[in-house]
Amino acid sequence: MGLAVGWNITNVGAVAEPLADAYGIGLGVVGLFTTSLFLVHALVQIPGGRRADRHGAFPVALAALLVMAAGNGLLLAAPDPTLAIAVRALVGLGTGVAFVAGSDYVRAAAGGPLAQGVFGGSAMAGGGLALAVVPALNGPLGWRAPFATALAVALAGLVVLALSPRPLARGEERSGTSLRGLLRDRRLDRLAVAHMASLGLNAVVANWAVTLLTRAGGYSLAVAGVASALTLAAGIVGRPLGGWLSRGDPGRGRALVATSLAVGAAGTVLLLPAGPLALVLLACALVGFGAGLAFAPVFAAAAALRPAGPGAAVGLVNMAGNLVIVAGTPVLGLSFALQGNGRAGFAAVAALWAAALLALPRASELAAAEVTEPSPAGTPLSRPTR
Repeated sequence: MGLAVGWNITNVGAVAEPLADAYGIGLGVVGLFTTSLFLVHALVQIPGGRRADRHGAFPVALAALLVMAAGNGLLLAAPDPTLAIAVRALVGLGTGVAFVAGSDYVRAAAGGPLAQGVFGGSAMAGGGLALAVVPALNGPLGWRAPFATALAVALAGLVVLALSPRPLARGEERSGTSLRGLLRDRRLDRLAVAHMASLGLNAVVANWAVTLLTRAGGYSLAVAGVASALTLAAGIVGRPLGGWLSRGDPGRGRALVATSLAVGAAGTVLLLPAGPLALVLLACALVGFGAGLAFAPVFAAAAALRPAGPGAAVGLVNMAGNLVIVAGTPVLGLSFALQGNGRAGFAAVAALWAAALLALPRASELAAAEVTEPSPAGTPLSRPTR
């Protein structure tokens, strides 16, 4: 599930310039392919979380993967920009609901911060793999490469989820949380700011790193794709590690979030010159690894702070991060029209990443996950009935 969501985040950005040529449009319009996805992705976070709270994560996630597969299938029809923008919005419905339902699946299966980190790492892996694989397939598949690969990953996710165990009901009825109550919770606001940087700015950088490296650094599309993949792939390590390190020490959780923001900003600064390959690889790895550290403590704390509606709380925090992607992706794309081949836009991203340090979550808020975290045997699993 995580791989499928992550793949759709970066599959278009991985081949932005070839898509612009195939569709006969500019890079700013290609950015709208991602904007339309994330606009819907962001808007369905809270409703998707509430559906998972009410009906359970398993059926909600299954339906979301079906929507993702259907949408990518439709995108293979023709290189029409209007069709792409509209159908990418449909794919965003699937990715948004799938991600929050996946997080709730982990929680329902008695997973704590470490398990949340592993789930989050799978989404980062999907995004990183797309950055590396889609450019390599641009030759044989052409403009269909991002969509054909996303369809294949979604279908694989459907098979795996259908054969996966289902969390059993725990006996209580979760009533969910009102939207007004969520928006008034200042504790969630601070968690949301951290996620806006660690998810939102990270995805914005990942979507345009290939273009920065090819234009400003003169790298080939294949080399730029592999290097840029680290902006997400390094989160495969960062997200689980952040969950593991945050266990049992609230102060450490706060320090991890601060480290996440600082390292992400530093990595973006190092990426600006698009210089030697070794420096580029280090910069991309720092961006991905740093962003990953904050994921698990933030998500586990959000669910624990609102026990009446953990899915909705996670949805609110994730919605904030995705709104940054909605706004930031096309804006950063437009910065390539300025002198410097996008460097001014990347510098602004680094500054915003560092500014998020001014709204760090409190140690007590991050400690909530430790107080309520269930034991590994707290919730049994059942295999699907045949």
